Parts: sequence; structure tokens; C-alpha cells
Amino acid sequence: MSERAALTRLTGNGSGECGEKDCPNVYRTEKGSILVQGDVSDAFTPPAGEGLVEIPEPVLREAFRALGW
Repeated sequence: MSERAALTRLTGNGSGECGEKDCPNVYRTEKGSILVQGDVSDAFTPPAGEGLVEIPEPVLREAFRALGW
């Protein structure tokens, strides 16, 4: 996985769900893929090597705006 310093943070400018340092966030990797950080969800058990996180809609909207989508 990419080092955190190599990620472009697309959210977290204060318009999301909280003002804490480790709030739900969306990042873009050097390869252009997307990483998400959020509360772990137990909605179902994902396959080995995968995980589920819950991201509030305002955080995703902020990421889409940052990407110009």
C-alpha cells in the first residue's frame, strides 16, 4: 500500500462530518486509484484481503468536487 505522504487527500477541509484528524476521508494514490478511510462496517463479511468502510455522503461529495466530477 502507498505511504500516506504519497497520497493526495481529496477531503477533510472542514466541510465533512467532523473536525477531528482521523475523520472519514478520500485519497487519490500516485497510480490514480482511490482509497477511503472511514468507520469499519459489519454489514457483511468481505472476502479475504478486503474490508468495508462507511463513508458519509458529504465526504464523498467533497471528494467528487475536488476531482471535478
